[in-house]
Amino acid sequence: MRAILLLVSLMLAGCNAAFIHDPVVDQRSSRPSPLPAPTADVPFYLVTGKTTVGHRSFANAKKVLPYVFAGMEQDFYCGCSYVGTAVDFASCGYVPRRNLTRASRIEWEHVVPAWTIGHQRQCWQDGGRQRCTEMDPVFQIAEGDLNNLVPAVGEVNADRSNFAYSMWERDPAPMYGACPTVVDFKLKRVQPREGVRGRAARITLYMYQTYGLHLSDQDRKLMCAWARRYPIDDWERERNRRIVRWQGRGNPFVTDATQLKRSCG
Repeated sequence: MRAILLLVSLMLAGCNAAFIHDPVVDQRSSRPSPLPAPTADVPFYLVTGKTTVGHRSFANAKKVLPYVFAGMEQDFYCGCSYVGTAVDFASCGYVPRRNLTRASRIEWEHVVPAWTIGHQRQCWQDGGRQRCTEMDPVFQIAEGDLNNLVPAVGEVNADRSNFAYSMWERDPAPMYGACPTVVDFKLKRVQPREGVRGRAARITLYMYQTYGLHLSDQDRKLMCAWARRYPIDDWERERNRRIVRWQGRGNPFVTDATQLKRSCG
């Protein structure tokens, strides 16, 4: 177990991040300072099981996510209610665009896509996402980070692909019945419904800062604008509290008002 922790720490050297990074050398003692830990005894190696606190692989994260969202079963992009994995179309006026099978089920969506997290890593160059999932401890932690995972109608999840969030039209033509989220396949962008833009922005800022990802100036300005315009709500606070329960680390952009100011000015 110590060997795994050491491996993760070494590989994090490539992530110039604020929250997760290579241990910093204390010049007074020449010993590496510990990785930052908002709560005590939370490992940066992967854990399994439904009661252990810590980071999980994506496969194991999916096993605890139903508990994270218990009593809050509403999909991210359309506001559809669901039971188990079955989407209630009537609850949100959803009309499948072309894929009834995926539209009928809830999937766990990465707000910051797995492609964005991993495509520049060596493991991705060697064998794509599967290789990263199998071999790269940093990617494994990021891919399964509960802060970045939300329930979504499978069809919208598929259509979103790895497109970046954007905003281009106040009243776009609907694509999925009454669902207000739309996807621009030609320009590879997605406009999420207004009710989740602040949530999406704070998750995005967390992921980019935590894992040292590159965020363009244009995207950063949009995320900062959304985070300011759409304040933190009770849903975010409760979700964050539950994530801390299972992962040990939540999203500081939800709990610490100074994070947004430091990141966005």
